[in-house]
Amino acid sequence: MTLANLTSAPGFLLLGLMDQPDAYPLLFLLFLGVYLLNALGNLSMVVVVRFHSALRSPMYYFLGHLSLVDVCFTTVTVPRLLIGLLHAGQTISFQGCFAQMYFFVALGITESYLLAAMSYDRAVAVCRPLHYGAVMTPGRCATLVGTSWAVAHLHSLLHTLLISALSYPASAPVRHFFCDMTVMLSLATSDTSVAEAAIFSEGLAVVLTPLLLVSLSYARILVTVLQVRSVGGRHRAFSTCGAHLVVVSLFFGSVLSVYFRPSSVYSARYDRLASVVYAVVTPTLNPFIYSLRNKEVKGALKRGFRWTAAPQEL
Repeated sequence: MTLANLTSAPGFLLLGLMDQPDAYPLLFLLFLGVYLLNALGNLSMVVVVRFHSALRSPMYYFLGHLSLVDVCFTTVTVPRLLIGLLHAGQTISFQGCFAQMYFFVALGITESYLLAAMSYDRAVAVCRPLHYGAVMTPGRCATLVGTSWAVAHLHSLLHTLLISALSYPASAPVRHFFCDMTVMLSLATSDTSVAEAAIFSEGLAVVLTPLLLVSLSYARILVTVLQVRSVGGRHRAFSTCGAHLVVVSLFFGSVLSVYFRPSSVYSARYDRLASVVYAVVTPTLNPFIYSLRNKEVKGALKRGFRWTAAPQEL
């Protein structure tokens, strides 16, 4: 079924996160709270990085874009998840389903490349501190961010076109809370071998490229830090990378566990739970992981809150 034929199709039936409707009210409150926390944390980070002069370094430039991606990433899936928890069995049109898939994949790939750019930034800061300003210029940072967005959207377009070209039954039940690639491939009634092979090989390159860049950056950081004799120097070097390493581990670990395993071992329940980790939990934790141990970010947030509250005190 091609994109041109989607307008006449009734759509898909999203079955949601769990098969037990009695748990839906509690899950609704839980995910509503997580989504609001996500929006508050990430949008606060975007505003703080954008308007506070103390946060003008490349690290915060990347962090601001990562926070923007994170709030968009969850917005693609969580609002519909919340609607499904209030009214089970929501129907989504074919156009809406593949649009959701496109933006979900694009934002996910953008996040992976931004994490790779941030690891490169940390490697330069630790391994070449005297040349940091000359290497991480504003132009180079903008190029890294722009390339991340462009590459992600091109790959997502390819994935979406390949999967949308398959045939699907009318009103097919989707055992997920959003239109994920693995779910749509399992629903297709036409031969998916060519699409699976193309998506797997191309997707492997998309994910492994930033993961390889992250690994190389941290290998270089480790070698440099081990050459530092003082314990305090080692601790300071590792402390600048610890938050980023936690985020990388959560994101890439859950993504690899979902998308890079044989279709013969596909499990709807496992995919739904793993998807919550990288699509909801990790984007929500990112701003707090980066800011809780960062004195500059906490100081900027406190100044921002004081400035907001000041007119009320007059």
